[in-house]
Amino acid sequence: MRQLSASQLNEWLADAERAKPVLLDVREAWEFEACRIAGSQSMPMRGVPARYHELRREENIVMICHHGARSYQAGLFLEQMGFTSISNLQGGVAAWARDVDPTMPTY
Repeated sequence: MRQLSASQLNEWLADAERAKPVLLDVREAWEFEACRIAGSQSMPMRGVPARYHELRREENIVMICHHGARSYQAGLFLEQMGFTSISNLQGGVAAWARDVDPTMPTY
């Protein structure tokens, strides 16, 4: 699994010539409501085993959580299920708020 910094993800999202990844946020619903990266979709970690079939195995997927630990674990699960292009946002939304979008609410 590739590890991405918040700055690397921001560059990827800003690159008009590069296909956008699926931003999969595995935090709880209340966390997702508190703050999120624009364009991300919510799939709380406990629901990933039941819902991973909603994703396409060949897509670039960036896993997101608060600090990067839950998303890493969920990403490992997806890799075990045959997903081939998984990245993890190091530092999670906390790093995004610190390094990319200081106006983002934090908790």
